[in-house]
Amino acid sequence: MDPVTLPLLEQAINYWRNVSPSVGDEHRLCPEAAALATPYALMIMAHRREIPAAELGDAARAALDGWAATRK
Repeated sequence: MDPVTLPLLEQAINYWRNVSPSVGDEHRLCPEAAALATPYALMIMAHRREIPAAELGDAARAALDGWAATRK
C-alpha cells in the first residue's frame, strides 16, 4: 500500500469512526482513527497529497492495514 494518499487516509478514518464512534464529552476518537488522524493532519499542514507508507507509525500502519483488510 504505497503511497498513502489523503483520500485513502480519510476513507480509513471514516471507516474507523463508523465502527467505533467518538466517545465522551470531548468526542475522543477511537485509537485507530486517532492514529490515522495525526499523519492526515501533518500531510494537510505540509501540503502533501501523499506519503510513503514507511512514514506511518506502527499504530497508523496497523489501523490502515485493518481497514484495507475489510475492503477485500
